[in-house]
Amino acid sequence: MKKIALMLLLQFMGLWIFANSNDFGGSLKIYGRITDEKGNPLVGATIAIENFLQGTTTGLNGMFRLNKLKPGRYNVIVSFIGYEKKSEKINLDRDMEVNITLTPSSIMGEEIVVSSTRATSRMPIAQSTLKKDDIKTTSVGFDIPYLLESIPSVVATSEGGTGVGNTAFRIRGSDMSRINVTVNGIPLNDAESQGVYWVDLPDFTSSVDNIQVQRGVGTSTNGAAAFGASINLQTSTLNPDPFTNIELMTGSFGTWRTTAKVGTGLIRNKFSFEGRFSQLKSDGYIDRGSSDDKSMFLTGAWHTSKSLLRFNIIHGEEHTGITWEGNPGYMLDSIRTYNPAGEYTDANGSTQYYKDEKDNYIQTHYHLLYSYQLSNSLSLSSAFFLTKGAGYYEEYKVDKKFSSYGVGTPIFGNDTIKRSDFITQKWMDNNFYGTTISLNYRKGSIDASFGGGWNRYDGNHFGRILWSGVNAGIPKGKEWYRNTSEKTDYNIYGKTTWQLTNQISLYGDLQYRSISYDLVGLDDDLASLDQTHRWNFFNPKFGSFFKISSNQELYFSFGIGHREPTRSDIKDAMKYGSNNTPRSERLSDYELGYTFKAPVFALSLNLYYMDYKDQLVLTGKLSDVGYPLMTNVDKSYRTGVEITTGFKPTTWLQWNLNGTFSSNRIKNFIEYVDLYDNSTDFNFVGQQENHLGNTPISFSPSIIGSSQICLTPVKNLILSLITKYVGEQYYDNTGSAARRLDDYLVNNLKIDYSLKMKSIKTVNLQFSVNNLFNLKYQANAWVYRAQFVNNGSEYREDGFFPQAGINFMAKIEVEF
Repeated sequence: MKKIALMLLLQFMGLWIFANSNDFGGSLKIYGRITDEKGNPLVGATIAIENFLQGTTTGLNGMFRLNKLKPGRYNVIVSFIGYEKKSEKINLDRDMEVNITLTPSSIMGEEIVVSSTRATSRMPIAQSTLKKDDIKTTSVGFDIPYLLESIPSVVATSEGGTGVGNTAFRIRGSDMSRINVTVNGIPLNDAESQGVYWVDLPDFTSSVDNIQVQRGVGTSTNGAAAFGASINLQTSTLNPDPFTNIELMTGSFGTWRTTAKVGTGLIRNKFSFEGRFSQLKSDGYIDRGSSDDKSMFLTGAWHTSKSLLRFNIIHGEEHTGITWEGNPGYMLDSIRTYNPAGEYTDANGSTQYYKDEKDNYIQTHYHLLYSYQLSNSLSLSSAFFLTKGAGYYEEYKVDKKFSSYGVGTPIFGNDTIKRSDFITQKWMDNNFYGTTISLNYRKGSIDASFGGGWNRYDGNHFGRILWSGVNAGIPKGKEWYRNTSEKTDYNIYGKTTWQLTNQISLYGDLQYRSISYDLVGLDDDLASLDQTHRWNFFNPKFGSFFKISSNQELYFSFGIGHREPTRSDIKDAMKYGSNNTPRSERLSDYELGYTFKAPVFALSLNLYYMDYKDQLVLTGKLSDVGYPLMTNVDKSYRTGVEITTGFKPTTWLQWNLNGTFSSNRIKNFIEYVDLYDNSTDFNFVGQQENHLGNTPISFSPSIIGSSQICLTPVKNLILSLITKYVGEQYYDNTGSAARRLDDYLVNNLKIDYSLKMKSIKTVNLQFSVNNLFNLKYQANAWVYRAQFVNNGSEYREDGFFPQAGINFMAKIEVEF
């Protein structure tokens, strides 16, 4: 791992020295002023040069400057919210002044929908944005977690090993339950688990227009806590021209996907409609890790120069083989694809697998979005939403007690039967609904947003018994538990960026968030869940942004975030009146960043220190009735540096490279190990407490790297070599080498080719070879450990998630 770190650092240094040599630097500059039709300066307008890495924003007087340019032809592109984008072609042979006047958009731009929850380029936030073209060229069929792997500090994981189905990602070591995700400013995180289940939205990537990732606390947003990062997705925006788009994708492991999209374009300069339908099937890499998914996206909008009304329906249906148990460590070398889910022994002593061991879920999102331009400087955006979800997972349970399902023990003659095999379903049926609103003010040196949101979650959890191996007279579909939950969350915020001078801007952001959570009923083990919780949080953020020169910027920010415990944290700690109620967590986030942009080279450095109070970590400790607890640790931290570079010396070569070097530690970790008398009787006798001191936080590799080299040898042909490195990471918090995942370096090769035909607008062809060198590696794992008192030997259960070896994906997209 040290060799990899040294290699990455040498690459960054080499690029810096090479790009700043005399061969690539220029001495000419483009400067000027950006104004509106009345001659007023537009502060914060974005200026970019097509096919180059350099860009800048305007200062207080609307002035801008682009330095270090060589003689040649340039296309300067200027954009500003609420105005038509404008480009100016320049033949540069000397220093040139270019003054550009922007005109108000004839149709309200849709960037206003997400502007209140996004970071602008003048905010002191570590941020990355994927635009529509980036998404289109990066995605070959994987889910969103793998689409984001090119962003610093991101590690994607796949239960099934193929990048489809149950996928997730971590940013700076924080999992999905600590990452705030919004779609058009509307919360996507599940209210109870606080996670996001991308499997519920198959092929959602095909309906996403752009994505912004903010690392750290970020700006105030709606929904779950941003406790490590926040992801802001915007769905399809207006395409003014009618279109039809057909995509066919096929690949290894019986994977195929069909996607059809159609749009009306702008009708009578007022209306637009668009629809997408997708179907995906895969056998999966892991045994019985199949997917049979469908999804749909429908949208209609009414456009005027001052308003936008849009209604979206996002629908997903997934039927996925259960893979979350993982592959036991003792099977990895012999059968990497082994999956124990649904395994049982039949009457003849043969091993069988239950054919319906699957997760089945349907989720539909309804979004009503409205924006209105109240004046030249003031706009209003609001949204109403409803998310309906229902589904279950079905399991074959081996040798379970009748009493654990609340069923009387059957007696046959003189024999009392206490155990049997069962087939069960665990159901969820829920509604999540609410509203968001924001006022956005932008005039001169002030850019401000004031807003908030309210949402409520009504959930039903219940279980049904479908079958038992012993006929005990249990009616098919009998409920053995049911509980309900109600969670209400509201927040208000105000955030302002003040351009103090042409070089300095200040940022302030205040948020108040309040949550109430009520649980009523019995859990699946018949334990009472009756409890009520309330939390109130104040989350301030401050920062400053310094424009050192036209191509250098420096920023600093400090922010505080709070996070309430999840449903599982609470219920596992509180059963039967236990007093181990987990406390809310607090994060103090310090960020210091520097950026440098030249025409052919860009560099970004971001140093962070994330100081946690009462972070919840898994210790292995059990409650007084035997439930595993997530325990607050008093002090822990994540600190590191994120380095991002881009190098584009010619039109046919671009190299993007990023790396994260970090330390992630718990300052005083206490491990709890279960003790049993012996391996024969297996009677629980207590727990052993081990004070381990300073230990690494689980699933937090100290080195993460990503590289993408793109070659365009001929027009319309792009060859891409994509490399991802993830350093060693521990899958518990003890820091033991025996519970550590090896590092891995994975390479993917991608080929893109597009052509135009007389009767067809464009045909796009994509082919990818994933895991080019057939590396065998595991991206995730879990472990449970105990110890026998009689001889001191260890008992261990674990599960690993091996990823697919070399595999292939091919896609054809036809646009009419």
